[in-house]
Amino acid sequence: MIANSEETSYQLSAEDQVQMLRRLMLYWDGQWFLKAVDAFGLDAAVSLNARVRASFGRIEMRLLLKALGKEQADDLPDAMHMVDLYTRVFMGKSIRAEFVAVGEDRSQVIVRRCPAYEGAKLAALPRQDQSCVACEGLWSAWLETLLPGAHLTVHYPLRQGKGDKVCSFLITMTAGPREASPEQDAPAGDAEEAEPGAQAGPD
Repeated sequence: MIANSEETSYQLSAEDQVQMLRRLMLYWDGQWFLKAVDAFGLDAAVSLNARVRASFGRIEMRLLLKALGKEQADDLPDAMHMVDLYTRVFMGKSIRAEFVAVGEDRSQVIVRRCPAYEGAKLAALPRQDQSCVACEGLWSAWLETLLPGAHLTVHYPLRQGKGDKVCSFLITMTAGPREASPEQDAPAGDAEEAEPGAQAGPD
């Protein structure tokens, strides 16, 4: 038996570890969805997947803010820079997306390659828009976490899962976020702060 503190003859570079974890996150997501389809049916699994993805999206942005040492994004362009960073960390080169700042209060995202949609196609299920349905709640969850109190709308004129060649998201902010407070409590449901075995808080 090899003790945990001892090194083995097998090693993975930091880059290989990151690549492996990226792929495992996508595989985990796909396998969870397929088993949900088996247990509850396709439509129920699509709905449940969207709820889980939005909840996890809030956790993603809280962790990102913490890693960057910020309470919240400064404005919409700053928030979009953060989402761009996160997608590159999470998916690396497997996603091809363009983040365009149309102005201080308007941004556009064009996704030319989406690994979640490509996985949905490989599953060969009767519908392949599960990643698109999840995105409808995901972007709102991301931006509401990064810009608490802001009034935001997200439109989806083009989506690959609906037959379009690319996905296009249009984000508009009609009122800015509330200012961050140094004494502001951490949001409820920050699962990474919970003790092992403790129940996660609400979405």
